[in-house]
Amino acid sequence: MRSAGLGRRYVYDFNFAPVFASFDQLLVGAWLTIRLSCAAMLLGLIVSIVCAWGKTSGPSLIRFVINAYIEIIRNTPFLVQIFFIFFGLPSLGLRLSPNSAALLALVVNFGAYGTEIIRAGIESIQKGQVEAGTALGLSRLQVFRYIIMKPALRTVYPSLTSQFIYLMLTSSVVSVISADDLAAAGNDLQSATFASFEVYIVITLMYLALSIGFSAIFAAIEKMAFKYPLSR
Repeated sequence: MRSAGLGRRYVYDFNFAPVFASFDQLLVGAWLTIRLSCAAMLLGLIVSIVCAWGKTSGPSLIRFVINAYIEIIRNTPFLVQIFFIFFGLPSLGLRLSPNSAALLALVVNFGAYGTEIIRAGIESIQKGQVEAGTALGLSRLQVFRYIIMKPALRTVYPSLTSQFIYLMLTSSVVSVISADDLAAAGNDLQSATFASFEVYIVITLMYLALSIGFSAIFAAIEKMAFKYPLSR
């Protein structure tokens, strides 16, 4: 930052050289963010499907437990959740590495939101279709898989992918427990170079690129997996 003269405003001199000199550090962090997000998406989707099935078809005790899980997660900050997992669980004898704790926190968090999204999709399926599948001799699992799940996912796919993108952006919070993601790499680089503005401009653009990339992948998946006539 330099002065343009006494009593005049300051003019900031951008210097991205230190940032790009250590750009490989940011790329390593971005790669971990991608891996962490993809793993959390996959595991969180499994949790969401199981919980949505339990909430719509399970016994009352299972529904109570799932509802309690959803309400607790959706009404508490993600930062508190990740602190509870990383700092609280060791007191119970379960000690996790920062990356493992980050993954668990993201899966638990996404599972609660994903359950409600998928539950809405399941409840949009007409009961007549389920009854027709049962009449054809399909088991409950086959009815859920072929008649309920795929049309339900097709219905809620845009909301689900938006939640996936939000999950990827939320992963930046895991840097508070020293997980080696993009945000943590940026914080380390900022501490070493003191080029705060430049570092966070680059990180912002990298997160934007990741969001656009994931959106393009999800759009391609939608075209391949869900573009089929409703009558099939």
